[in-house]
Amino acid sequence: MLGQERFTQYNALLSSKLEEKKHLIAVHRGSWGGNIIQNTVSAYIAAIKMGADMVESDVNRSTDGVFYSFHDGNEPNLWGVESSIKKMSSAEIDAVHPLNAVKARTLATTSRLSEVLDFLPENILLNIDRAWDIFPHLLPFLDTYEKARNHVLLKAPPKAKAAYEFLNAYPTKYPFMPICDTLEELEEALSYENINIVGVEVTARGENDPLFQDSLIEALHQKNLFVWVNAITLWDNPPRPLYAGLDDDISVLSDPALGWGKLMDKHIDILQTDWPALLHSYRISRFGA
Repeated sequence: MLGQERFTQYNALLSSKLEEKKHLIAVHRGSWGGNIIQNTVSAYIAAIKMGADMVESDVNRSTDGVFYSFHDGNEPNLWGVESSIKKMSSAEIDAVHPLNAVKARTLATTSRLSEVLDFLPENILLNIDRAWDIFPHLLPFLDTYEKARNHVLLKAPPKAKAAYEFLNAYPTKYPFMPICDTLEELEEALSYENINIVGVEVTARGENDPLFQDSLIEALHQKNLFVWVNAITLWDNPPRPLYAGLDDDISVLSDPALGWGKLMDKHIDILQTDWPALLHSYRISRFGA
């Protein structure tokens, strides 16, 4: 069982899925392309059909308090507007029809978080990202959804100290995952005894990084924590591999054994990917699940 025994009621679904499948597939913003827009219910439907165990939602809040599944900063790319979702009302957001993969205007709309939660199947988990600055507003909203208590996985970096202090005191103990780039951040995150920490997202610049070492992964497992890795290289300037280059790119374009396979060999528990169908097929080829 993941996490602390006193939080078992919140962690049962995630624990059972990991025990059943050994390695879980988390899908980055859902599966999107063509007329299916990222971070929407449509993208989550596609991801689940491709083998997702968990989908990711980037959550933001409108000026009138409505929560949306949308990665802020992508307004020009996805909406064709320069406004920030954080500075728009729900009426303004609902009026926008996102652009498709070739920048043509669609009839789609931006999914509200309420729509995502209403849709979420009983056997699928939801990772909420980029929401740590609005936890005091978000968690009371999540409390109105009974299944959110064991279907939702929250995350935040240790530098978001206000979020950690809020979670430490908040009575509903949603499963939580620190995002750690260093051993110092990991140590700081694990010092909060009243946060329901169930796992850790780790990054590694290369194979000599302390967070890449098998001994570190084993130590986290000994604490009843899963290890999460983003099998994604961010195309910043310069490109930024999130885990020593063991990513989707090499797995798709060369051989899955060179990326996803090495992550599984290192006993990484949850792999976040943009290519769930291929990862699902590879997992079946290795484990039959």
